[in-house]
Amino acid sequence: MVKRPHMSAKEAPRYLIVSNRLPVTAEVKEGKLALHSSAGGLATAMTHVHEREGAVWIGWPGETAAFDVGTRAELDRQLEEARMIPVHLTTKQVERFYEGFCNGVLWPLFHYLLDKVRLDAWRDWAAYREANERFAEIVAKNYRPGDRIWIHDYHLLLLPALLRQRLPHASIAFFLHIPFPASGVFRILPWRREILLGMLGADLVGFHTHAYQRHFLSSVLRLLGVESKLDAVPHEGRVVRIGAFPISIDTADFEKRVATPEVRKATDEIRAQNTGAKLLLGVDRLDYTKGLRRRVLAVERLLERAPDLAGKFKFIQIAAPSRTRVEAYGQLRRSLDEMVGRINARFSTINWAPVQYLYQNIGLEQLLPLYRAADVMLVTPTRDGMNLVAKEFVACRDEENGVLVLSEFAGAAWELGEALIVNPYDVDEIARALHTALLMPEEEQRFRMTRLRRRVRKWTVHTWAAAFERSFQQAVEQNQKMRDSLALPAVEIARMKTAEHLILILDYDGTLVPFASQPEFAPPDRELLDLLKKLTARPQTEVHVASGRDRYSLSQWFAGVEVTLHAEHGLWGRPAGKKEWLCKATLNNEWKEKAHEIMEDFAARTPGAFVEEKTAALCWHFRRCDPEFAEFQERELRLHLGDIFSNQPVEVLRGSKIVELRQQGVHKGLIVTSVMETAPPGALVVAIGDDATDEDMFRHLPERGIGIHVGVQSSSAAYSLPSHHAVRALLKEIAEARRPELAATT
Repeated sequence: MVKRPHMSAKEAPRYLIVSNRLPVTAEVKEGKLALHSSAGGLATAMTHVHEREGAVWIGWPGETAAFDVGTRAELDRQLEEARMIPVHLTTKQVERFYEGFCNGVLWPLFHYLLDKVRLDAWRDWAAYREANERFAEIVAKNYRPGDRIWIHDYHLLLLPALLRQRLPHASIAFFLHIPFPASGVFRILPWRREILLGMLGADLVGFHTHAYQRHFLSSVLRLLGVESKLDAVPHEGRVVRIGAFPISIDTADFEKRVATPEVRKATDEIRAQNTGAKLLLGVDRLDYTKGLRRRVLAVERLLERAPDLAGKFKFIQIAAPSRTRVEAYGQLRRSLDEMVGRINARFSTINWAPVQYLYQNIGLEQLLPLYRAADVMLVTPTRDGMNLVAKEFVACRDEENGVLVLSEFAGAAWELGEALIVNPYDVDEIARALHTALLMPEEEQRFRMTRLRRRVRKWTVHTWAAAFERSFQQAVEQNQKMRDSLALPAVEIARMKTAEHLILILDYDGTLVPFASQPEFAPPDRELLDLLKKLTARPQTEVHVASGRDRYSLSQWFAGVEVTLHAEHGLWGRPAGKKEWLCKATLNNEWKEKAHEIMEDFAARTPGAFVEEKTAALCWHFRRCDPEFAEFQERELRLHLGDIFSNQPVEVLRGSKIVELRQQGVHKGLIVTSVMETAPPGALVVAIGDDATDEDMFRHLPERGIGIHVGVQSSSAAYSLPSHHAVRALLKEIAEARRPELAATT
């Protein structure tokens, strides 16, 4: 029976730890149900948090289809006592969600093994989404205000956003325990946008290394078009923090265990059985990401290059059974069996065989003496999120000798630089590293191992959890502060509803509609047109739509809607119900020809970019370009334009995926000025916009006007809304409010 964790005196905030599997395994023996603690990095890492915080752990309890009703009820009771909440999945769901999509699609893709990705991935995507929805239901049901939700790993990539929909102000963190691939690899996945948006539902997203963090931010930029600032991504009115937190082990516990007489005695016995031969050790799950075949081939290559080493070492490879129902793993097992047999047949003598291969699970009590007895540890995955075996080996080297051979593609290589770092795809390089390790002088071994041990002692699993929690707390506080300081108060909404005369000045792109890749692809949808009609039909309400777009597009899009239109940032205006456009400035286009030539030249050198000409401005669009190259080109263009036209009556602006060169004095502040000239005394002016061009509107508002910025970027507006959806919701609330003259009397 799993013991009930110690309850903390302080219940709030609780942690809701959410992972695919619970940290226990249910077993029925002689008619009785028992729960046994599971081994594994996640279970070990989060146990301390579970106990210290009095948290609740939510996850799948394993295969329970064979349990009768009574056993199932007893399982739920024991889990409740241990503060664990089961997410029961059907056998079919497990097959398609876990084995199909998680292990047949995400696992190989995130580890760069594209040939292992299932061809029928689309069949299991629905099951993956369905399982994440099921988790969301259970978490939301057990959530109480103040709880902090910490979601783990690739099985639940959609869960943060699904929870954000149900619990808008909840504190949510997500940690990925496997690599996040380079954007060029990640983009292969058909559901790439859904997965990124799913992860961005969190307040904090954590990875093992800065490389994985960069890959994620690059994917967000390339696929969602969202620019990050250092470690922050603005998303739906929040700032999502992105960080690197390399997971570790409970070093003190390993050091305590290897110091026991039992482990020391077992170590001596292993060494006595292999007198005169150095021990090479590999400990892995049988997985195609672990580089096992190339590792075994490297031993063969070593014997070919240095035949004098025959009989002077033994390579023990332990491969724990894994995902036995997945065909790719069965193929790997057969291939490895054949390879080991061939090499042993080729090099063995009567008294010696180079490879001892064990396909079995091995307990920690057997593993610790092996860690201590081994002279060389091989950790050579072709790709690994972290790999804690490397750190376990280092923690057990209390004699401060031995050599670690480590793949450059394991996350641990980022921290354990004193290991012999190898390319796991290069069999010759691994063989050379083995030769170096076997002949390495004791003094050099101690030099390297002392520094490795110092690092593993300093950064433990407890340090990892504490660092993540601190960042989580900071991210939550930052978003809470943003909501509190910029949230639109109810009293201001009431002012809008009850104003004797209400004037709404509404930006278009990014405020009323989402951004589109091409200017002509963003006409208003039926919902928006109906909403604007309701607003214009409301008594004493003026509606102005302000845009940087040309007057011809606006005329066509808003035909039949009684709104006042302002095109090209206020240069042109057309009153509601009129057909004639009025120009509000004297035009000076002497600069245009030269500017057009420069912008076209930059567009020609930036695939996807194009130039849009307006009456008093030129716009260089780069929304469809490679984001990283376009960002470089955009900076160069702005600097160049600023240089060339420094003495001209024009100004350079940076908008959303656009560089605009426009005539000075033409800006959206003109709209507010013209509106105020005809506004009745006491009219309430409300301006809503999302980018730099709208700041002119906010700055020209009258003293009692209301400025609302859309998004999380800094603004001179007093308030903010997270997205165009929130803007529409506000406008709908105003449109459906009671008539001002009636509401004012209540």
